[in-house]
Amino acid sequence: MDIKTIATRHAAVRYYEGGQGPALVYLHGAGGVTADDPFLAALAQTHHVFAPLVPGYGDSEEAPEIRDMLDFALHTWDVVEALGLNDPILVGHSMGGMIAAEMAATAPNDVSRLALIAPAGLWDDDHPIADLFSLLPFEMPQMLFHDAVAGAAILTAGRNVEDPGFLQAYLVANARQLGMAGRILFPIPDRGLRQRLYRIKARTVIVWGDSDRLIPPTYAHAFKKAIAGAELVSIPEAGHMVILEKTAAVVQAVERLG
Repeated sequence: MDIKTIATRHAAVRYYEGGQGPALVYLHGAGGVTADDPFLAALAQTHHVFAPLVPGYGDSEEAPEIRDMLDFALHTWDVVEALGLNDPILVGHSMGGMIAAEMAATAPNDVSRLALIAPAGLWDDDHPIADLFSLLPFEMPQMLFHDAVAGAAILTAGRNVEDPGFLQAYLVANARQLGMAGRILFPIPDRGLRQRLYRIKARTVIVWGDSDRLIPPTYAHAFKKAIAGAELVSIPEAGHMVILEKTAAVVQAVERLG
């Protein structure tokens, strides 16, 4: 994937681009995305992928003007416009799924195909979402993956999570990234999305790992119920990072949209 830059009203936006086929915009989760992300590579096999970084992620600029959920949605629409795209397939994971859902709800006539992969955005007191902001590196694999051992290897790329240097770098990067994510996810990700989901007109596929410990699968059924005609694809032996654990199955679900 190539890294490029475009300008919007609020920031110079960094984004990854690659592949050929129908245009697809991928919105990443709170953990961010990198050029060598295997999910992006898989999507790029059949689609022309654009993956903008949320301001404050990677080497992108921060954008203090983006303060709430509406700002995130409108900013991302500005990105789509700056990219010169018309009705791309919209795909979002976790926090990115929340943003994608808001985009489809606020501009229902501009999105015809939508894939929500374990999106945030709803809240159920009986099934609370885990506090991502309080987790330390060694706690992440168990929370995010069905297979915690394999997940740890993916997240750390062989680095020792108990090494002080790694921990310091992790905390510094997280402070910057999660500071931005916290504007819509902290303390809970309820920004009224439930009341707007009925406005979505797009053909929608909802993808969820059956072992998701961060956002329990009960939320999958809440999204399906709220979005008319939505299709739910449940993937066994996969956690919140289903895009990494079961990449092929998620891509296959997205490809149902064309």
